Amino acid sequence: MDQGSAEQQDYVDRLIEAITYAHEPEVIGAKALAYRLRRLAHRLETDIKRELAPHGIELWELELLACLIRSGPDHRLSAGQLMAQLQLTSGAITNRVARLEGNGWLTRELDPNDRRSVLVTLTPAGHERAVEVFAIKTDAEFSLLSSIPADAQRRINDDLRTVLIALEGPA
Repeated sequence: MDQGSAEQQDYVDRLIEAITYAHEPEVIGAKALAYRLRRLAHRLETDIKRELAPHGIELWELELLACLIRSGPDHRLSAGQLMAQLQLTSGAITNRVARLEGNGWLTRELDPNDRRSVLVTLTPAGHERAVEVFAIKTDAEFSLLSSIPADAQRRINDDLRTVLIALEGPA
C-alpha cells in the first residue's frame, strides 16, 4: 500500500497495513483519514485540557463562555441555541449552565417572549475569565499544529470545511 509522501510511518499506517486485506482500496484512504482525525482530535483535546488545568478552567467551560462571547453585544443565547452550537444534549446544557452560573460566570432567566425558553447571559466575570485563558488555548493549538506549513494548513482547512458543509450544511 502507498503510504503517501511521508518518509516515516505513523501508528495509523501500521493499522491500515493490518486491515488492508479486508477492505477495497478506495475505502482504505477514508479509513486512514478517519483514524488520523480521531487521533489528532483526541491529542488536541488532551493537550489543551492539560494546559488549561493549572488555570482552574475546563475546556468545556471555555467553549461555552466563548459561544456567549461570540453571540453579539448582549452575550446572550437561548439554551437551545447553545445546545445546537455546542452539539450537546439539553441535559448536558442544563448541567453545564448550572455549574457556570454557580461560578458567577453567567446567568439564566426565562425568555420574556417565550416562557418555555431559557436565556443564558455571560456576566462580566465570565467574560473576564474567558479572556484571561483564551491565549493559553490558542498557544496550545498553535504549538500542536505548527509542524504543518501555513499553506498546508489552509488546504487542510479548505478540505475539512468542504466535508463539514456536506455533512452539516452551511453556517
